[in-house]
Amino acid sequence: MSEAPRLVRTREIPAGGIVHFGPGAFFRAFIAPYTDEAMAASGGDWGITAISLKSRTALDQLVPQGCQYTAVERGADGDQARQIGTIRDILLALERPSDVIAALANPATRVVTLTVTEKGYCHDPLTGRLQADHPDIRHDIGNLDAPRTVIGFLVAGLQCRREAGQPPFTVLSCDNLPANGTMLRGIVTEFAVMIDPQLAAWIEAEVSFPCCMVDRITPATTKADLDRIAAAQGRLDLAAVVHEPFRQWVIEDDFPSGRPDWAVAGTQFVSDVERHELMKLRCLNGTHSTLAYLGYLAGHETISDAVANPAFSALCRRLWQNEILPTLPAPEGEDLPAYCESLLDRYRNPAIRHRTWQIAMDGSQKLPQRLLGTINDCLAAGHVPHGLCLAVAGWMRYVGGTDEAGDPIDVRDPIAEQLKAAANSADPVTSLLAIGSVFDRSLAGDDAFVASVRAAHARLRDDGSAAAVAAFIAE
Repeated sequence: MSEAPRLVRTREIPAGGIVHFGPGAFFRAFIAPYTDEAMAASGGDWGITAISLKSRTALDQLVPQGCQYTAVERGADGDQARQIGTIRDILLALERPSDVIAALANPATRVVTLTVTEKGYCHDPLTGRLQADHPDIRHDIGNLDAPRTVIGFLVAGLQCRREAGQPPFTVLSCDNLPANGTMLRGIVTEFAVMIDPQLAAWIEAEVSFPCCMVDRITPATTKADLDRIAAAQGRLDLAAVVHEPFRQWVIEDDFPSGRPDWAVAGTQFVSDVERHELMKLRCLNGTHSTLAYLGYLAGHETISDAVANPAFSALCRRLWQNEILPTLPAPEGEDLPAYCESLLDRYRNPAIRHRTWQIAMDGSQKLPQRLLGTINDCLAAGHVPHGLCLAVAGWMRYVGGTDEAGDPIDVRDPIAEQLKAAANSADPVTSLLAIGSVFDRSLAGDDAFVASVRAAHARLRDDGSAAAVAAFIAE
């Protein structure tokens, strides 16, 4: 690690208006910079109090440097660094739950944003419903003064505001989930019913949960990245993030208590986000996951490494043209084929080292939105999407925990042990398809789908990922 002195805050701490859950790399590369730019251009009290539910990492990185950090745009032609000063403070919910609730109850808080990943919502990815038997949800029902989940904290904060006669804040999910705002409204209301039905009715009637779509590739920051940034700045910044030049934020404009002027920073405000969201989930996230599993198995460490293989870039094009785009209604102002070609250009950026292993995390939560919905639509149209079935088979091989060289894979997933046991059973395809939290019954019982996945799984087992992808492209 660099011997440079630690970065110190040089910017005035802004007055607060936003509480954010999940102060990881994506938040620091996306929401915070958008907000920073909005305040620089249009003013406003939109400083962010960031909440980490359990991990101390963000707190330890940010607090010693006054919550200021560096966001580095990394393109093929070099780096562009910007100091971000919109974060006011970091709270660790595990240690200071009452302070988190107080921040939510503060009348100055008008927007609450979330980047807690799919698993942070404690919901069933297939149904979108709250997992009422989730251990942390059960805890929160009886301990709303010290919740463990973002759902519990949201309801606790809203309860305080209702009791004080204050207007609610707007809740903005910025995670890659279909109809994320609508889903979150349902989950929060379900939870609130178990606390106080009148509170639930108030939330349903008064609280806004706009939908949004977010897009910016943000790889995990490495020691080499930190050393490079320190050398350029003369200061060590342990909270620095690296991101691609591209970004897109599409939001349903429903903020009764106000919001930052994100539009001045390029945000698109629309009446219906669904088509943009579906485009991104299926075109970008779907092929990202495909490249993650099949690419990792083929020995490719990063997405750019994977698409440098002509067969893998051809696989993306085949998936878009034949299997994904036919399921999509075109969003207003978007050229879908051109959008897909732009994705391939982004994937090829050699300066962004987005690890396949990183994207492969939490696959049991991601597959229903990224791949299985598209597969269901293809099957309903009478077409078996063999390429996407190959992607599912790649995930099945990956979660077995052993790569093609016989080396262990560090599988990160909420149900990793269950997946590993199923993937290493006598009939891994049948065993994995039986996991109802991932595959709905109709899909798991579709003979054409099962046959395609089984054939792809056998090819991956016998020939390896690189050969299986090449063979698919040659068909």
